[in-house]
Amino acid sequence: MTASTELPAPDTAPVVVVGSGGRRRRLRGIRDIVRASRTIQVGLLIVLTLFALGVFAPFLTPWSPTQIDLKNTLRMPSAAHLLGTDELGRDQFTRLLYGARVSMVMGLIAVFISASVGAVIGLVAGYFVGFFDDAIMRVMDAILAFPALLLALLVVSVVGPGLVQVLIAFGIAGIPFYARLMRGMVLSIRAREYVEAAEALGASPFKIIFWHILPNAMAPLIITTTLAMGLVIVGLASLGFIGLGAQPPTPEWGSMLSGNQSRFFSAPWLLISPGLAIVLAVVGYSLVGDGLRDALDPRLRYLRG
Repeated sequence: MTASTELPAPDTAPVVVVGSGGRRRRLRGIRDIVRASRTIQVGLLIVLTLFALGVFAPFLTPWSPTQIDLKNTLRMPSAAHLLGTDELGRDQFTRLLYGARVSMVMGLIAVFISASVGAVIGLVAGYFVGFFDDAIMRVMDAILAFPALLLALLVVSVVGPGLVQVLIAFGIAGIPFYARLMRGMVLSIRAREYVEAAEALGASPFKIIFWHILPNAMAPLIITTTLAMGLVIVGLASLGFIGLGAQPPTPEWGSMLSGNQSRFFSAPWLLISPGLAIVLAVVGYSLVGDGLRDALDPRLRYLRG
């Protein structure tokens, strides 16, 4: 008799523990995930450092990000100006720090809008299948027909350039992705025994959705949200580069690239610094997302374990 070569299927349904003790266990679980993953640690270090530089910018530099000093235009990096000055004499290091406030916070808000609205739509559409589900998904498909950046450009072109308009544009552009993701998770989780048992016991749809389904669908949502942060930051910088994002004199990494693109050979530090900041932000969020995916996806743990 030969031994069976079939591998046991991994359990893909996370266990939800209810109550204050369950909350403490989830917090310990998050702490253990971060401690066990060097990828997440490096990514968090990059992201939190960029956020800290933006938050504490007034304490890290004596210069104003918008004050013009025509006597000190295009200065090379020095002890007084760590990254030199731009064509208007503004300290580049100061503008880079204040630009972290705009780029990092705007990206976080835009993704939060997309994820929260899209998750609610996906939860409702996936649970109440039928005409409502079909109608909502057709609307999401129509939005998905446009590339996210193109849709953001369309919205900004209609409502005008500016920070609030950019947030609205990217918030709307990302909703279908999260709605589709959450709907698929709801359809899968709803067929499980504990959801059917809750329905048989007469639990309300609200309780089933937010008490039994949503906690078990959070892992893919968190992973997707983290990975999307880098893409949104690049998109925000792209709109800023073409003048549709933050308006002068507000410092923003994309607009800083645009304003100094003609000085690539004469003052390359003015281009390298904001470009490097964008790259670091994208790499940081990508590392966190990859680490979370490896830690929270049981199939990957099973294959690697």
